[in-house]
Amino acid sequence: MRALTAGTAMESRADDTHDAGAEDSHDHDALSADETARCSESRVDGNADGVDRMNHAGVSAAIADVMRRYPDARMVGMTPQGIATAFLRAVADMESPVQALRTEPVIEPPDRDRTRSYCGLTAEECANRWKALHARVVHDEPRMPEEQMAIDVAWARQVAAGEREPTLRIWEWAAPAVVIGRFQSLEHEVDARAARDGGFHIVRRCTGGGAMFIEPGNTITYSLYAPLEFVHGISIEDSYRLCDHWLVEALDGLGLDVRFSGLNDIATQYGKLGGAAQRRFAPRDGGPGAVLHHVTLAYDIDALKMSRVLRTSREKMSDKAVKSAVKRVDPMRSQTGMSRDAVVGALLAAARRVTI
Repeated sequence: MRALTAGTAMESRADDTHDAGAEDSHDHDALSADETARCSESRVDGNADGVDRMNHAGVSAAIADVMRRYPDARMVGMTPQGIATAFLRAVADMESPVQALRTEPVIEPPDRDRTRSYCGLTAEECANRWKALHARVVHDEPRMPEEQMAIDVAWARQVAAGEREPTLRIWEWAAPAVVIGRFQSLEHEVDARAARDGGFHIVRRCTGGGAMFIEPGNTITYSLYAPLEFVHGISIEDSYRLCDHWLVEALDGLGLDVRFSGLNDIATQYGKLGGAAQRRFAPRDGGPGAVLHHVTLAYDIDALKMSRVLRTSREKMSDKAVKSAVKRVDPMRSQTGMSRDAVVGALLAAARRVTI
């Protein structure tokens, strides 16, 4: 996750009667006073252990209940608590983890031509869902990391309550940051002193997954805030593919051979470009509920600096490890030969095409 140091907010509505691509203005959607006050909550306290114990206990109890129903089965090499931790870090896509356990099981789809289908839905079905969504496309102004975290939750809750239209927001960062997952331990993942000495803000996002190293100008980030109906009737895995449909189309247009790796990684034949995370919000005040899906793409990467800040990298620190990290995450700059501004412009144009 990284961002541009400056920029103008540009937005378009798919149902506007004038040329959406010509619209150019700041997005003035402001947080309420309460939401602004909560921005500081995203800042991570060095003493936080990173685990929502109530949610963790709920998932552990649900797993233990399943085991009790099958007395002849036994768990080898893992405990219910360990599975709960892994599950919450990897998925974290429902406000109630016990509800998440009841989500449609993920089934690995059979091999198929990627040009015809990105998931259980065909490419045409994905395109039709996106067109029906009528998402507003926003190229946001630069914001501080704490505000970015607060906006993601606030906008998702507004969509869940029917107070905001579906929105696709391309972020810009006003400062470097380390963003840790909802259930990660700060102490285990980040050298907090090195990060703060380097001017990095340390924040926690509302979704699971791993730590992200953010430098303005080196990362491209987007969030999709959509009603739950958008992902209705498909598996969690397929919902990731559907939400990233527009991105795959855009990157294909840049000449990249894009594929998915595991649940949430986006890669090409040369290496990983980035990763996604997701959270679902229950309906509020009679609204439709919402899915928040956000993606971080590496435009460029300073693997040496990253290894000084993230403990997972630092523990493996060596010339060989740094070279390996660069190989695993192959940035868009080297693959496209384009400036970051040009890549973002191409993504915005593709997003508008998909939503019209």
